[in-house]
Amino acid sequence: MAVDDAEIAAGTGISASRISILLTGSGDPTGDEILILADFFDCDYKFFISMEKLAAFEQTDSLYRKHGAAFSKPDRRSVQQFLYLCECEAWLWKTAGRKMDTFSFAPKGSFFKTHGEQAAQELRKHLGYADGEIPSDLFRDLRRIGVHVFRRKLVNSTISGVMIWHPSAGRCILVNYHEDLYRQRFTAAHELAHALMEDSEINVSFSNDGSNLAEVRANVFASHYLVPPEFLKGISVGKGGWVQSDLNLWAAKLTVSTQMLRIALKEHGLITSERFDELKAGPIPRNQKIDPEIANESGRTRERKSALLERGLSFHYVNECMEALRNGFISRARAAEMMLISEDDLSEITALFVAGVEK
Repeated sequence: MAVDDAEIAAGTGISASRISILLTGSGDPTGDEILILADFFDCDYKFFISMEKLAAFEQTDSLYRKHGAAFSKPDRRSVQQFLYLCECEAWLWKTAGRKMDTFSFAPKGSFFKTHGEQAAQELRKHLGYADGEIPSDLFRDLRRIGVHVFRRKLVNSTISGVMIWHPSAGRCILVNYHEDLYRQRFTAAHELAHALMEDSEINVSFSNDGSNLAEVRANVFASHYLVPPEFLKGISVGKGGWVQSDLNLWAAKLTVSTQMLRIALKEHGLITSERFDELKAGPIPRNQKIDPEIANESGRTRERKSALLERGLSFHYVNECMEALRNGFISRARAAEMMLISEDDLSEITALFVAGVEK
């Protein structure tokens, strides 16, 4: 168990000895204990009635065994809640009768970079993108093929993203909202590569990763998916070739880092090794990278929506919950529970969301 008995006891008010009895199956929980534990673990209370259903907190055991030192208690809680949101979204998709646009890719051969290139090309073709067309909404693309993707601010800023195969929700990707917007997009595509091409049930990507072949393949996939070589080859620059102002301009237009663009240009033979060294991978000012979900907001509304995004509540997900509420599939109490808020906060969230829709 990723959380020890003493920690559960402190968080629930149930004695540690009683917790030990319940978690070892030596005794059955009361109705109140079921609800308290379900609230603590952010999981469906039915897990504690029937062990046939796996709970979100059980899926994190192997994650923490492998990367335990990287996850603080707040980050473990964040991952736990992320998986709960994925479970809820999977239920919403099923209830709404959503048809999955399934996509799979089976790597062949031992050339990992080629795997990344081919997977990106095939997925782009599957989603109907023309050669050289830039993806208009990466997160929408992921959801379209049945991937649950959420952004959440983690304490450990070196963690870029996490991919987990959930037994009931399927492929789930968590992107660290602590990173700047351009890196978040790259991380989402990078984690998708791990989900598509690896058998592992979990993957954690760190900001300094890149040495092993699986990471290289995921980087190649993300680069080719976000900025296809056909597009880069069609960019017109001055007679002297790519200069620093070109790199900065096009990185901003493509919402990718100058480092990613610089590497892509070299790999596609559009700049020489000497020009690669001359071009600087300087950061685009953070204040120029505006999250589209809050781009038109200011003041208190912007702060409140940013806080929601940091907790994993994208407006796509809020919309799904609100739609289920409007259609009578869930109650107000259940809607609040699915958004990890109190029922008292639901009216404020609704007001923020409706205002955003009307714009």
